Amino acid sequence: MAKNTKGGLGRGLNSLLGGTFETAMPATPSPSRERVVVGEGDIPSYNSFVESKPMSSSVPAEPPRPAAQREQVKPVEEPLTLKKVLAKKLDEVPLESVVPNPDQPRTNFKQEEIEELASSIEKDGLLQPILVRTIGEGKYQIIAGERRWQACKSIGMKTVPVRIKDVDEDRALELALVENIQRSDLNPIEEAYGYKRLMERKNMTQADIAQAMSKGRSTVANALRLLDLPEGAQQLLFEDKITAGHARAILSIPSKEGRQTLTNKLMEMKMSVREAENLARLLSGKPSDGSTTPRQPLPKAYKSVAKALREVLNTNVRVKSVKGKNKIEIEFKDEEELERLFEELIASVS
Repeated sequence: MAKNTKGGLGRGLNSLLGGTFETAMPATPSPSRERVVVGEGDIPSYNSFVESKPMSSSVPAEPPRPAAQREQVKPVEEPLTLKKVLAKKLDEVPLESVVPNPDQPRTNFKQEEIEELASSIEKDGLLQPILVRTIGEGKYQIIAGERRWQACKSIGMKTVPVRIKDVDEDRALELALVENIQRSDLNPIEEAYGYKRLMERKNMTQADIAQAMSKGRSTVANALRLLDLPEGAQQLLFEDKITAGHARAILSIPSKEGRQTLTNKLMEMKMSVREAENLARLLSGKPSDGSTTPRQPLPKAYKSVAKALREVLNTNVRVKSVKGKNKIEIEFKDEEELERLFEELIASVS
């Protein structure tokens, strides 16, 4: 019997399985390899050797599988970073391709603020992109960020970063209002006209506006009331020459003539809100806070009774007349003194 000369893997399997492990022989000889002759002086590499066509075999070859059943090798995805997210959402467009929105709720831009912002952009760049919408081939209209656009324009920037949002005109107005109100960039008149345009264009109620802007309904109603101011008062408020407190004082006057009179006074001279409120009361036919109605002298009998009661009760007693109502006030220190006064009053009437 031939000696078992297996070694390596075969011998190891025999010892594990407790028998003789026969290595399967290939049905066909190993396919031969041909050497591809490369240019003289080239160093042969792996690509220099290709496998030649295998010889025919009695074992049928496995039929090719449909493409759908083949394993799909998925490419390794790179980790998502903030830089990539911003790059997907932001675009760099020519400054000249961006135009202001004629319906922009904010129309009062202070030149000194634009100059300060321009200096900041020149030093650190534009940190917040301009929100725009597409209005044509290569043209964009500002939804929010006109002040930034003006500052970039003033320092001669050629391109600006923008975030493009595909919305219609009404939605653009709503977004502009939300953005400016959240940043407190609108004065009261600009805010009021913004609400009015939304109500007219989208047939929205005050409650709808309040919900869209995350404001109280009374806040929206008070803002819209400012549109009832005389034109001169609206201009003063728009230019920050009067405050909302002055505006409320004007609106407290019921007549148009009275409102116009107070507006004229505010245009002529500087008044505090308290002074405007006092003048509004006078124009409304109401006494101002600073004026006091002359007090009518009390009858002598009131004083005599008060003096007699003080002597009898041994405590301070006042007889008063307030707004047509007469009162007797008796002072006492504590519960014990109250009980004493009660007993004396009961004794005097019994």
